[in-house]
Amino acid sequence: MCYVYTMKHYKKLSELHRDNGFPPNENPLFSIYQCNGACSIGAEAFTSDFYMIGFKKLKSGVIRYGRTKYDHDSGSMMFVKPRQIIEMRNLHLEEDGFLMFIHEDFLNGHNLHNEIKKYHYFDYETNEALHVSAKEETTIWELYRKIENEYQNNQDEFSREIILANVDTMLKYAQRFYRRQFINRSEISGKTVSKFIEEMDKYVASGFLTIKGLPSVHYMAEKLAISAGYLTDVLKQESGKTALEHIHIYLISEAKNRLMSEDSTVSEIAYTLGFENLSYFSRLFKKEVGVTPVFFKKQSLN
Repeated sequence: MCYVYTMKHYKKLSELHRDNGFPPNENPLFSIYQCNGACSIGAEAFTSDFYMIGFKKLKSGVIRYGRTKYDHDSGSMMFVKPRQIIEMRNLHLEEDGFLMFIHEDFLNGHNLHNEIKKYHYFDYETNEALHVSAKEETTIWELYRKIENEYQNNQDEFSREIILANVDTMLKYAQRFYRRQFINRSEISGKTVSKFIEEMDKYVASGFLTIKGLPSVHYMAEKLAISAGYLTDVLKQESGKTALEHIHIYLISEAKNRLMSEDSTVSEIAYTLGFENLSYFSRLFKKEVGVTPVFFKKQSLN
């Protein structure tokens, strides 16, 4: 007999609380839970309709978010979006931590419904927890206490707005702290821009442009062992340009070199650079260089 494993999916917060022995949630669409020494969710990986924000100083245990294990050093925050795979087993914390669950529907009609999608760290997948300093940790806990106070008291027509205002502030601080982390860690691991260009060099040298076409941001991120969202944010912090912009800049630079040194036509060069659409190549080239590739080639010949 063949058994098909079905991953657990939570649509209701009450079900998640019940399955994990948490106290009943005070709001059907929003809940918090403070972890004291140990904190796990479920025996197996699961998905849900909730955003999850977690803070913990992990001593031991396993956290998986997406495809890989999460990186934990000292105080760490993690951010999970709805329908992302999450697994938390046998967690033992050095100090108290917390979990916050926000159902998608809790954001309906509020500015945060759209704003939360702008925080790329909800898309980070590998080794990219936010490592907060002692001062930053104090800020996060102060916001948590404000949310906790509103959550545990008798909720009224103002509660949702006050809770979400503090959640929004926490997310903005997280964005600031991540930028600090990008700067600090780049000094240790080397500039991401340089590594990015090295991978582009390898891609071109291997002839992949003709075989596979233009490299995607996800492909480049995998080569650098980070998620696409994290890669874009790090590059933006270092250079002011996104991962896609760096791919385009690299290819246009390569195109300029080939247009000046090869007898090939513009369409042939565009194809060898991975562009299946000549008009797309021409628009991109003109945007970056200021003239069309045909005009540029004529100029170089003269």
